[in-house]
Amino acid sequence: MKTLKLKSNGLFALIILGLLFTACTENDSPDPVSQDQELNEVVQSSEMDALSASLEDFIIEVYEDQESAEARGVISSRNSFPNCVTVTLVMEQNFRELTVDFAEGGCMVRGHLHEGQIVITYERDPLEEQVFLGYVLNDYKFDNKQVIGNNSILKELANDNGNPQFTHTVDLTVVWPNGLQASREGQIIREWTEGFGSGVFTDSVFEFTGYWNATFMNGSTHNYEIILPLRREVSCYYFVSGSIEVERTFFGGTLDYGNGACDNFATFTLTDGATIDIIL
Repeated sequence: MKTLKLKSNGLFALIILGLLFTACTENDSPDPVSQDQELNEVVQSSEMDALSASLEDFIIEVYEDQESAEARGVISSRNSFPNCVTVTLVMEQNFRELTVDFAEGGCMVRGHLHEGQIVITYERDPLEEQVFLGYVLNDYKFDNKQVIGNNSILKELANDNGNPQFTHTVDLTVVWPNGLQASREGQIIREWTEGFGSGVFTDSVFEFTGYWNATFMNGSTHNYEIILPLRREVSCYYFVSGSIEVERTFFGGTLDYGNGACDNFATFTLTDGATIDIIL
């Protein structure tokens, strides 16, 4: 088995280990440089995974906080957010609009810098089994990466397991500070398996399933499908376990997030059996 390491910092200034890869795989791949590029795109996509999950976390927390406040007879409560987060509520019969503004220069929320504005809208009916959340990103950045998209999240109050479930229809574009750009489309389902109703969102645990495709600046497209549910502990930025199958013409494999530890390590196993260690 051949093991290499790829490293990615926040700006994705990736060093392609071309000569080393060629030495290890000269008999396995007719185009090792192209394969290095594909692997870099897998790393780039994994950063979009974490970013998208954190954005969902924030939207769900704002919504759940509002619903909990109204259930207690309070108009709104923002105790879980720092003072640099301002949430403006518009109430019209059952309609709710929550506009989240971050302070000029950005606001640190649980170790991540948010800038710009998120607008969340939904119809409030406590008797309904489903709630449709729409959101719009206005000049929004996450850790200096611009995120563009107007998307939707469908909440089911209880799935077949009796847990709340959110289905996120994803159509996002991410632009990194160094000019790299990528987009994704698909459907991601998260089941709230632990911590629901505790009053402390950071205790929450979600399991993700779903599929999407990612398109990169050079026009290449990867198809992704979760084959082992991804475990998301809100207290950890990275997925702690689970696997994603990646497919593209002449390239494919499985991205695995590990066995439950909160760390920035993952592995990618190519279809030929070679395993590459990835530092996210």
